[in-house]
Amino acid sequence: MKKILVLEDESSIRSFVVINLRRSGYEPIEAGTGTEALEKLKENPDICLALLDVMLPDIDGFEVCRRIRASGSHMGIIMLTAKSQEIDKVTGLMTGADDYVTKPFSPAELTARVDALVRRLGLDEDDKNSFELVSGPFTLNTRNRTLEKDGKRLRLTQIEYQLMKLFMDNPGKAMSREDILKAVWGEQFNGEYKTVDVNIRRLRIKIEADPTEPEYLTTVWGYGYKWGY
Repeated sequence: MKKILVLEDESSIRSFVVINLRRSGYEPIEAGTGTEALEKLKENPDICLALLDVMLPDIDGFEVCRRIRASGSHMGIIMLTAKSQEIDKVTGLMTGADDYVTKPFSPAELTARVDALVRRLGLDEDDKNSFELVSGPFTLNTRNRTLEKDGKRLRLTQIEYQLMKLFMDNPGKAMSREDILKAVWGEQFNGEYKTVDVNIRRLRIKIEADPTEPEYLTTVWGYGYKWGY
């Protein structure tokens, strides 16, 4: 799983970015200040790409970008800016950034830019299977968000995809309804636990030979569910 540095001082935005990167098969490394980001880079020399916010309380994103390039690193760099002025885009590219994304941005736009840069820099050439999770007859591709069973594509909703990824990332682990609700719907979601049950039933119809006697996505009575393969 490829590591991506996420430098953003606003915790709500950083959490939003981190959640969507994880859903896309990446491993986010978080930092809230420029100084912390530089420390994280030292601790994680295998970081392959950095998302750098421009406006920070200490060292701005441009300076962090300059220092990364001064170190000789060729990692991918995408600047995150709340401004749309042309000067910010030019400054970012002049300091060594590969791309920029202007806030507010959608999850789809951000992950598309990250995926495109990973491909453009050839960061995925040595690890072509890093975006695939395999369990028994199932193959989940986290890049194009698809699921296959015995080589046959299954049509999933986005919620069903997120459920499958959560379970395949945690094989054999009993997960409570509360944990599932938070992981898939988010910390701020105020829905009931039956939301999980309804979506699990729908998912079982698609992945199980007999949804009433599930072989893969099993129930942990009085608690939740687990991927039991």
